[in-house]
Amino acid sequence: MNARTRNNVRVVGAADGPVVMLAHGFGCDQTLWRSVTELLAPEFLVVLFDHVGSGASDPAAWDAEKYAGLDAYSDDIIDIAADLDLRGATFVGHSVASMMGVLAVPKAPERFSKLVLLTPSPRYIDDGDYRGGFSAEDIDELLESLDSNYLGWSASMAPVVVNAPERPDLENMWTASFCRTDPACARVFARATFLADNRADLASVALPTLIVDCARDSLAPPQVGRYVRDHIAGATLTTIDASGHCPHITEPERTAEAIATFVRSS
Repeated sequence: MNARTRNNVRVVGAADGPVVMLAHGFGCDQTLWRSVTELLAPEFLVVLFDHVGSGASDPAAWDAEKYAGLDAYSDDIIDIAADLDLRGATFVGHSVASMMGVLAVPKAPERFSKLVLLTPSPRYIDDGDYRGGFSAEDIDELLESLDSNYLGWSASMAPVVVNAPERPDLENMWTASFCRTDPACARVFARATFLADNRADLASVALPTLIVDCARDSLAPPQVGRYVRDHIAGATLTTIDASGHCPHITEPERTAEAIATFVRSS
């Protein structure tokens, strides 16, 4: 099975433009990039895909043991880049996909030239002086709730993740994306996301890196964005004056502009 089929890869936009690969986070699929894609497509060649177990990826590719950690997802990213023969692409990862990018780019330096981490978190659980925003008990409760009431969990989390009460259509969009994911796959992906600790991996990133976070994000609070910036050499941080964890949904213009400006920079 090739990566294009496995990951439902789509390529749109300017054929001769700089390549931007957009990777979605937990509970999402590539459709949530639609507004950012429309803004980037006139100038950039945009690569979209679904992680295995999400969206319209090939169900036959799912293996619960294989995808219990983030390494398999990062390997898929490299496979997609190789299948498309990408050279010097900018990888944009939202949420947990940002850490997939952190793992992937050092393994394939010929494929990627820049890295954009959108609302990243290398570890969600507090640890000593590190403040990820959640206690171990918080994450246990979150995972237990997901296990016991999958659809109810998605409905209750939408206001936290999207945090756009004046735009219920955006919260409904996120919930609909989440509900398209098989619950068994989502439970495995949730543990891979919320129990991961990628702090030590940040030092391996040697590419120009932009971190984009939101001023009010309860899943990846501002101190997390600053931590990522401080632990990737030369990284820069842009904070969007927005609420929630999904600025590509709630603030697509500012998100697309941050990406585009960074890709254009030398």
